[in-house]
Amino acid sequence: MTISTADIYDERGPELASVSVQFRDFGAVAAFSGPARTVQCLEDNALLKATLSTPGHGAVLVVDGGGSLRTALMGDMIAQSAVDNGWSGVIIQGAIRDSVRMATMALGVKALGTNPAKSSKNGAGSADVPVQLGEVTIHPGAMIYADADGILVAPAQR
Repeated sequence: MTISTADIYDERGPELASVSVQFRDFGAVAAFSGPARTVQCLEDNALLKATLSTPGHGAVLVVDGGGSLRTALMGDMIAQSAVDNGWSGVIIQGAIRDSVRMATMALGVKALGTNPAKSSKNGAGSADVPVQLGEVTIHPGAMIYADADGILVAPAQR
């Protein structure tokens, strides 16, 4: 992404939603964009892992983890899978782990925080469904723009 979210908002503000949730940056890529793919899960990362093991084609995986910081939904091995499969970035409304290693990976990563505890792997949750980040609903296919200033969402092109 070569243009900042502030500049994008200045150009297209009325058509964009700005996510007010304050995410921290963890990946080596500070600015990223792409069409949204979505996962909704709570303290169970099986669907997230399965999704990131498929070709990403520059997409951004948006994960509604319910804001839970009790367990991490992504660590360095899953993040490496995202890099290997061509994902642009991952936004997790929840926690990650292996943050030092993740900071060296060519991937945009935003999350609420960190926790070394592993999540369960039962497959609970839903994929490719609308997810909520604060007051913004993100539908699969919506365009995501993210950088150090925040996250903007443009509706999916029809």
